[in-house]
Amino acid sequence: MIHTEALTKRFKQGKNTVDAVVDVDLEVAEGELVALLGPNGAGKSTTLRMLTTLLAPTSGRASVAGFDVAADRNEVRRRIGYVGQGSGAGHNQRVRDELVTQGQCYGMARAASGVRADELLDALDLNELGSRKVSTLSGGQRRRLDIALGLVHRPPLLFLDEPTTGMDPQSRANLWEHILRLRERMGTTIVLTTHYLEEADAMAERVIVIDRGTVIADDTASALKSDLAGDLLTVGFDDADAAAEAARLAVEIVTVRDVTVVGASARIRTSEGDATLPEMLRRAEMSGLRVATAEIARPTLDDVFLGLTGRSLRETAAA
Repeated sequence: MIHTEALTKRFKQGKNTVDAVVDVDLEVAEGELVALLGPNGAGKSTTLRMLTTLLAPTSGRASVAGFDVAADRNEVRRRIGYVGQGSGAGHNQRVRDELVTQGQCYGMARAASGVRADELLDALDLNELGSRKVSTLSGGQRRRLDIALGLVHRPPLLFLDEPTTGMDPQSRANLWEHILRLRERMGTTIVLTTHYLEEADAMAERVIVIDRGTVIADDTASALKSDLAGDLLTVGFDDADAAAEAARLAVEIVTVRDVTVVGASARIRTSEGDATLPEMLRRAEMSGLRVATAEIARPTLDDVFLGLTGRSLRETAAA
């Protein structure tokens, strides 16, 4: 559905050249739900704008739904839906009218567009809101309308640019319930950008991390967390000397990546927390060390980003 080769975008700022996106190679298969992550200024929005034909690449190439984004922009646009960060509907327009008009913009007859509008109103629980003005909708209702607008022409590929930003947890959960149900019914490929890492972790089948204009990681969320972050074991002892001795024992375990001592605790980063903890307890007991506490913390995608770049994705996104 998406294929890029050395996709690059450079901007001129006075006499300087800014490399916004550099040699990005992407593959997204039909039917996938892929999350594109990165801090502000990392290049993900520029990449998205190139893939949606809103920005011409400086070099490299990209095909979307089988068409070149530079040479066949109209063909690409017929086959994608794009839900941006702002609302796409006119505030003073009625909900159903906006959907009908969107269908007509894609060349649908008014009657067919009306049928499609009613289908989407039903699918996204907007039936009772069809005659209301957009300005009267809640934030969650507006986002459901935005998604309906992006799906009017039945695109095989849908881009969602931070679709749940600013929504409360209940509204976010409700929106994702609708998105996943529609995806199951229509088989739509979805490319998502989000700063809600738990959202990407739970929803995306694959996570692509972009930083400084390049792809620095591309895999399933579980594989990235296991390979690049790992579980964190915190084993507490009676005193710092016992923790230091436990740290010495821990480095001999094959699954352990690194160990630090913090006060009376040994902090152990490992690729297999469930297997490492019993082995650590066994070695501590054999050495006469009394374990006071033990816990396993599972890694997050923010841990992955921190391990890759030395920065927290949440902190850089907020900045």
